[in-house]
Amino acid sequence: MTAVKRGYAPLAVAVACAMGGGLVLNAPGLVDVTVSGYPVAELAGKALVALAVLFGCYGAYALLYGFVERRTPDKVERHKLRSVLQFCFVVLGTLAVLGVVTDRWVPALVSLGVVGFAITFALQQPLLSLFGWVYIMVKEPYQVGDRVAIDGSKGDIIDVDFLVTTLWEVDGELVASNQPSGRHVTVPNSVVLSTQITNFSREEFPYVWNEVEVQVAYETDLDFASDLLCEVADDYLGAEMERAVAHYRDLIEETPVELDVNERPSVNVAPEGTFVTLRLRYLVPPREGQRTKNELYRRVLARFQEHPERVAFPVGRNR
Repeated sequence: MTAVKRGYAPLAVAVACAMGGGLVLNAPGLVDVTVSGYPVAELAGKALVALAVLFGCYGAYALLYGFVERRTPDKVERHKLRSVLQFCFVVLGTLAVLGVVTDRWVPALVSLGVVGFAITFALQQPLLSLFGWVYIMVKEPYQVGDRVAIDGSKGDIIDVDFLVTTLWEVDGELVASNQPSGRHVTVPNSVVLSTQITNFSREEFPYVWNEVEVQVAYETDLDFASDLLCEVADDYLGAEMERAVAHYRDLIEETPVELDVNERPSVNVAPEGTFVTLRLRYLVPPREGQRTKNELYRRVLARFQEHPERVAFPVGRNR
């Protein structure tokens, strides 16, 4: 059922409640009836009108979101608009219900301010999370679909509501190698105000640099092995990496940072005790990191095996 269709039923209920509230408030037989000093007609009538307001707000939200949803093809933008609309209608509905209950809008606003001041100390963390949600909506340190590391957790953002951000966990305690664990992790939005956030897949540049390490013996022809590593990676990733680096350079030009970036895979050589580590550096989408690393290992080892006279593994390594 679409959001537009879901909006019709609440609006119909709102109209029925409003009509019922009007009838009860003016019912001749109930006007003078009281319970413990409270007029029954007034209490029942206001309750029905308050329900009418709530159902009306929900129905209006559903209709408006349905209108926006049809005209917003991007699912990330739809999620953001849905969150903002929900917040606006929650505030509007709260004020409207207070206005119905107190009969006047100005006292309702004053009451809301007084109550808000009173509960500030009791609800510090929820309020901070609400401010964090506003910060996320405005500054966009992350959005739905991004892969992030936040407050000790790493995963893909699947939901951002008023109070919490929900991640589909990657790595964690159950698995490694940049793989999903299947668990959902809920993080309060307040952490964005005080914690470092790492975003691996920003929309403007959804790539990260990664490395494959291979240990070889000192007898290895290091220039040959390095060139072979670059050749394997270039065959597998070269064209896409060149396009991504060109875009990265354009982004750097918009900042005061001066940085030289290789447009092709490169190798760093690091002597380490009884062997030498060759670190193949390349650019890859974050969600393809482990799959790319596995494929590069297979290709690199296969090519090294073809040249045993020029590439030697550390002592104790079975050929």
